[in-house]
Amino acid sequence: MSLNNDVLNTPIEFLKGVGPKRADILKSELAIYTFRDLLDHFPFRYVDRSKTVPVKNILESQGSVQISVTIKDVKELGQPRKKRLLVSAYDDSGTVQLVWFKGIKWIKPTIKIGHQYVVFGKPTSYGGSFNFNHPEMELEEKNKSKIGNLQPVYHSTEKLTAFGLHSKGMENLMRNLMPQVLKYIPQTLSNKIEQKNHFPSINQAYENIHFPKEKLFLQKSILRLKYEELFFLQLSMTRQKINTRNKLKGFIFKYVGDNFNDFFKKHLPFELTGAQKRVVKEIRKDLGAGVHMNRLLQGDVGSGKTLVAVLTILLSIDNGFQSCLMAPTEILANQHYKSIVNFLGPLGIKVSLLTGSVKKSDRKIIHESLENGSLNVLVGTHALLEDKVKFKNLGLAVIDEQHRFGVAQRAKLWKKNTQPPHVLVMTATPIPRTLAMTFYGDLDVSVIDELPPGRKPINTIHKFDSSRLKVFQFIEDEIKKGHQVYIVYPLIEESEKLDYKDLMDGYESIVRRFPLPNYQVSIVHGKMKPEAKEYEMNQFVSGKTQIMVATTVIEVGVDVPNASLMIIESAEKFGLSQLHQLRGRVGRGAEKSYCILMSGYKLSKEAKIRLETMVRTTDGFEISEQDLKIRGPGDIMGTQQSGVLDFKLADLARDGQIVQLSKIDVDQILKEDVNISSPENASIKRELIRQIKLKPNWSNIS
Repeated sequence: MSLNNDVLNTPIEFLKGVGPKRADILKSELAIYTFRDLLDHFPFRYVDRSKTVPVKNILESQGSVQISVTIKDVKELGQPRKKRLLVSAYDDSGTVQLVWFKGIKWIKPTIKIGHQYVVFGKPTSYGGSFNFNHPEMELEEKNKSKIGNLQPVYHSTEKLTAFGLHSKGMENLMRNLMPQVLKYIPQTLSNKIEQKNHFPSINQAYENIHFPKEKLFLQKSILRLKYEELFFLQLSMTRQKINTRNKLKGFIFKYVGDNFNDFFKKHLPFELTGAQKRVVKEIRKDLGAGVHMNRLLQGDVGSGKTLVAVLTILLSIDNGFQSCLMAPTEILANQHYKSIVNFLGPLGIKVSLLTGSVKKSDRKIIHESLENGSLNVLVGTHALLEDKVKFKNLGLAVIDEQHRFGVAQRAKLWKKNTQPPHVLVMTATPIPRTLAMTFYGDLDVSVIDELPPGRKPINTIHKFDSSRLKVFQFIEDEIKKGHQVYIVYPLIEESEKLDYKDLMDGYESIVRRFPLPNYQVSIVHGKMKPEAKEYEMNQFVSGKTQIMVATTVIEVGVDVPNASLMIIESAEKFGLSQLHQLRGRVGRGAEKSYCILMSGYKLSKEAKIRLETMVRTTDGFEISEQDLKIRGPGDIMGTQQSGVLDFKLADLARDGQIVQLSKIDVDQILKEDVNISSPENASIKRELIRQIKLKPNWSNIS
């Protein structure tokens, strides 16, 4: 094993063709320090080099072509700083010029007059003949000796190219490297997994990905190496979850008591959906198992997550424990408080609200009733985390919109009892299944994927700016029916001033069209003081204003049942998930609701897809999958997860099946061999230890 490591960990400067200068540039540009780093610098595409084109048949429009030509002469022209290398070459049908502006001192010595070369590049027409700028070229006899015709294309940079390390230069280094390291690449998977999934060996996979003999071998090799990336990520995270669970004991909620049964039989506002029943069952299993529950509850806007949280709170109360619910803003906390009081008030359960606005005298009462245990449920903002807030027996913490709270804040809640309370985290942001499986390492994931009966789907329409007068008329019609309207403007940091101007111009045109005293218009944007923002939001929530003009600061989860219309200006500037979240602000009441997407006529291909998707479906999970395909996982998950996405080959947007395949195998291994200590899994354990040393601590992802 040490020999493997010795060879693979050899500093890159000791590879034939590198040396100190090239080594420095490989380190700074591509983070290639060792033989292993170069081995893991994979091609990003392949070119079929089985055919050559006669010079006379070259067409500029056909893109890159391959020709077989003999070198006629080699000239170095121009002043020292503006030198270029001009090479004249020919075949039986015509002549071409090969031109280099950089890397001349590396390239010139390799070109031999009178020898035949295979040249590959993009031709440009110049002065009646064709030029190839910075082409790839190789002696004909060398080219013939290769097995296979799929040529790897490697990422390079301008600085690397100046040192002769364009794609072809990287390929040459790889040809020097492969014979030295191939037999020393350590096994990474067990024989059992290789056989089950019909994978090539690790040596074959590396050899084929760099120098494929045929397409089928190449596909199998890429599949194996993608699988490995996803397998070891999930293995690390799943083990972390198991270890945390084994370390943390959870309060056992043995009983389904009077409060739960009474509420379920007499006060349930509507029958639970199949999805809600399934999630309650998953939660009850956690709470009765003696392990610490750490569960993420995903559900689209209006799917009934709060009701599931209320049922979990009742289980906590029936077993002699207190509960708390923490929301990121006062408006949301107020909203949750009202909902929970409506649900639990008839049962005589005591619920209080704690936010920054609560008076000192009221706080004192809350603190006392928490400590003596007479207060069952505390709803609040970050104020719950203060040291003064002491519970008699906190058994459950519900956290709304968890992406607003960091790991440290969650840890503070844990310390509110001698043993950490069970944690239920709620989010209305639909996360694609592959991402949820991959990222939420410390959370079990439950999904509510159906809407309660009676909820009407939101009718979504795309209109161009030319239809604005008709849209204004529609706004007026909705207000006459007694409904409220949101009008949202984008806010993009790079053009903040311009966006602010757009917002204010829009606000003024709305006020002109909907003047006082017949209409009341609120405005909310990022430049306002928090108190002013809060005031305007409350004016709208309470129904005192009919129109809310805002940037995207509209709070996630703010519930205005009377709002039936959402107008999104410059909708093409928003991401899909953002559009879906905004749309979810309407359709909360019994009335038919609408979302109108306004845009200009000039739309990019991606913008068209986004708007078409919004018009076609209201399914948050379908939208999140589409968003993943368009944007990639990094943007969706936010900066916290950036260290995790260091995949060289795997792509969470496109490799969902491989994610699921690797997850099944990980779960099976850990079921049979939780410590990965069996001889059969020795290679897996060795690779896992190596990766853990290289990677960030995935357990911190939340």
